[in-house]
Amino acid sequence: MPEPLHLHLLSDSTGETLEVIAKACLAQFEHVDVLRHFWPMVRSEGHLDRVLDDIERRPGLVLYTLVNSNIRRELEQKTRRRGIHAVSVLDPVVHALSAVLGQEAKGRPGRQHALDAAYFARVDAIQFTIAHDDGIGSENWEEADILLAGVSRTSKTPTAIYLANRGYKVANIPLVPEAPPPPVLFRVKHPMVVGLTTNPDRLIQIRRNRLLALNQAPETDYVDLEAVNAELAFARRLFADNDWPVIDVTRRSIEETAFAIVRLCNERIDAAREMPA
Repeated sequence: MPEPLHLHLLSDSTGETLEVIAKACLAQFEHVDVLRHFWPMVRSEGHLDRVLDDIERRPGLVLYTLVNSNIRRELEQKTRRRGIHAVSVLDPVVHALSAVLGQEAKGRPGRQHALDAAYFARVDAIQFTIAHDDGIGSENWEEADILLAGVSRTSKTPTAIYLANRGYKVANIPLVPEAPPPPVLFRVKHPMVVGLTTNPDRLIQIRRNRLLALNQAPETDYVDLEAVNAELAFARRLFADNDWPVIDVTRRSIEETAFAIVRLCNERIDAAREMPA
């Protein structure tokens, strides 16, 4: 078996940016055994030396985001002397932005995590979304940016939370043929209502796994093919009757579903801007 790749993620902030970039890049390779090592908040030469000693014992690739010029220079010189390959992952984008914008980048560690208005809006969105999970708080649905509707186990809650972390206020509504949703769902003006659907066989598999995890009977109407088809048909009719966009989540990750919803939101905003006043 080949030796695992030691991937060292070194940052003078939290390292979240590095983690996202590393994950995206590694997804392009198959059958690679990677051991990630996180080195956040490296803001002094002494700390850097201790980290480099450990990296030298487990050599591999160093990805870094360092805005302090002195620490950067120390890292570059010392990794070069020790024969360690190091890459500054943000430099190409920062340099390009600097050239296009005609200004120098501000060298502040963790600047993207500053407690600005966007940060507090995101916190507000997360709180709203958690408080309006699974059909709760219908009296406040008009305040939402997005309403997700779908039968049980169509990824409504995780998709809502993912969107909330990006600043969208989201409520999600379970669709049950025996209990139609509140009338307010059909009167909302501000939020965009999106229907989520999926393949019945896949849905039954997910539901059966859920029942097993809860130590409940694995054979009920909840996983009966005829009953599940009826549920999905009910939801599809509701989506069509109200002209709501629909996303099939069968082969989509949570991230892919969320990005599709964001695209729909942006298209809706663009269309509204183009309408005559």
